[in-house]
Amino acid sequence: MDRPCLLSINNYYYRRGGAEVVFLEHNRIFQEAGWYVAPFAMQHPNNLRTQWQDFFVEEIEFNRAYGVIQSARRAGRIIYSLEAREKLHSLLNIVKPQIAHVHNIYHHISPSVLGLLKESGVPTVMTAHDLKLACPAYRMLANDEICERCKGGRIHNVALRRCIKNSLAVSALVMIETFVHRTLGLYRDTLDRVVVPSRFYIDKFVEWGWPRERFAHVPNFVDVRQFSANRDIGEAFVFAGRLSPEKGAEVLLRAAAASRRPLLIAGEGPQEEKLRALANRLSADVRFLGRLGRLDLIRLIHSARAVVLPSLWYENAPMGILEAYALGRPVIGSRIGGVPELVRDEQTGATFAAGDIDELADTMRRWAAMPKARVAEMGANGREWVEREFSEARYLTRISDLYASLLKEKAQQTLPT
Repeated sequence: MDRPCLLSINNYYYRRGGAEVVFLEHNRIFQEAGWYVAPFAMQHPNNLRTQWQDFFVEEIEFNRAYGVIQSARRAGRIIYSLEAREKLHSLLNIVKPQIAHVHNIYHHISPSVLGLLKESGVPTVMTAHDLKLACPAYRMLANDEICERCKGGRIHNVALRRCIKNSLAVSALVMIETFVHRTLGLYRDTLDRVVVPSRFYIDKFVEWGWPRERFAHVPNFVDVRQFSANRDIGEAFVFAGRLSPEKGAEVLLRAAAASRRPLLIAGEGPQEEKLRALANRLSADVRFLGRLGRLDLIRLIHSARAVVLPSLWYENAPMGILEAYALGRPVIGSRIGGVPELVRDEQTGATFAAGDIDELADTMRRWAAMPKARVAEMGANGREWVEREFSEARYLTRISDLYASLLKEKAQQTLPT
């Protein structure tokens, strides 16, 4: 094979969520840059087709009912998948990757593959899309509130507080998984570098005991060619996302009611009925639009005054912010997690204290009275920032430089002494 080969690993091989979008777009731009990309994932009916799909591991789904024997087998695979290790070994006999890049593998593929890559001498990078390397429950959330009780190795809290799906059985399994992974060093002793889109997450990992030099800050990217900026500023504020407590939609709805500003909500989730009832009770000017397709969502954001991200949890580097900028819309975001790194007050949007309904309502009133030309100016600033710092080309350069440095380290390690 004349081209350099990238082994790209993720649980799912279709556009399931934000992590999968980054994974697939990463594959695409390296293919376009001349690399040969070999994917390794879990079997799933929605997967994209690839010549390597026969090497994919058997599907595991937490929400599916399994028999006792099947459940026991799957519990073992969640912790340490021999199948994933064996299938990847077969794949490595055919493809000879220069670099392996891992995305989300826990609970499905498992980190059993990382040791094999280390043994095979393949430099391995992992993108941390969440906080799993520190928090067993991966979001540092318990009962819809920020939680860092597992810090310092106190991982029993994940079972005690039923952090995963509010299930003692599933949470206890994840506690055992975490204990095994940490005892065997399945992440710490195998990963050459961890790519993190936000500096906040790097700081949080370091707080939880990881050495800072293991991390590389590489922001996410947006292909601006897929988005057209629109300077025709509307009146309504827009929320687009999952309607779950940590996303803060209730805070936004209450702020919209207090400020008497129109709000458009795109998305679905467990809080939807509660939010609809609250909107009626507060006589808020709110429309629930449900889940929108890509083109409808773009049209919605184009019609907005600003996109609001009222998160209550440690967001990493939300793609929604970058996409809003690419569409020429400023963002109002809560000061939590990686959000403040992406929202520049009075330049590309505004920030407010997470959960502070009064501050958000005041911000919405101020923005409603702001001249549209000023709002459009901040939207244009966001678009220019994305084109300059969060472009596909910048991402490719940053990751390529990281790969080159790891290959150089490998070459130096193999030199005769």
